[in-house]
Amino acid sequence: MALSHSEIAGLIDVSCVRANVSYRELNQVAGAAIKHNFICAFAMPCHTEKLRDLLKGSPVKLGGVVGFPSGADTAAQKVEGARYMKSIGCQEIDMVINVGAVLSGDDDYVREEIRRVIEAAHPLPVKSILECAYLKDEEIVRACRLAVEAGVSFVKSGTGWANKPTTVETIRIMKKAVGDKTQIKAAGGVRTLAALEEMYAAGCRRFGIGLTSALAILKEVYRREGEPFEEIF
Repeated sequence: MALSHSEIAGLIDVSCVRANVSYRELNQVAGAAIKHNFICAFAMPCHTEKLRDLLKGSPVKLGGVVGFPSGADTAAQKVEGARYMKSIGCQEIDMVINVGAVLSGDDDYVREEIRRVIEAAHPLPVKSILECAYLKDEEIVRACRLAVEAGVSFVKSGTGWANKPTTVETIRIMKKAVGDKTQIKAAGGVRTLAALEEMYAAGCRRFGIGLTSALAILKEVYRREGEPFEEIF
């Protein structure tokens, strides 16, 4: 499935959600998001207001992270985090679920926590980050089911902080679990055009990708289209 450069840009949440992101990189992410019309941009909570100001006047959406990256904040902390992100102008919320509760089989806690964050963020779309790298296949299916029951807009494969990348097989498992009840976002290790398009064919409709990889993927597309790619950094 060959997607155009504009179609791919419209699938990418460009992210700078590492611990060592500098203000310079934040500026680069915002500049690239605006130039290439990425659908959304994310930073760590301490940088989100700066990113908002850098994106001002552009069509690029501002994303906010909650419970990031461990998912081990209390439910009350995540609720307040969602409210804060909403109050500063975020248009989408990516929230890490309580992975330990999933592993422990505490379905009611997982479902209720997600529901409370969705309620706090309303009417913003919420993506539940499952951290699939830590889950067995059957646990991924159960986490997907709980997120759907809570009412999420997306289930997301990971934060990108785990040492195991998202694979197309993970996306297939997630798609089979959610069907058409919600959408899927891949994040963590999506670094090539081939991987992105294979995941898209498997049902993924949003991709969380760091700046270097996002630009490398776009460069591949421009080359395939026979168009010049302007280096901006």
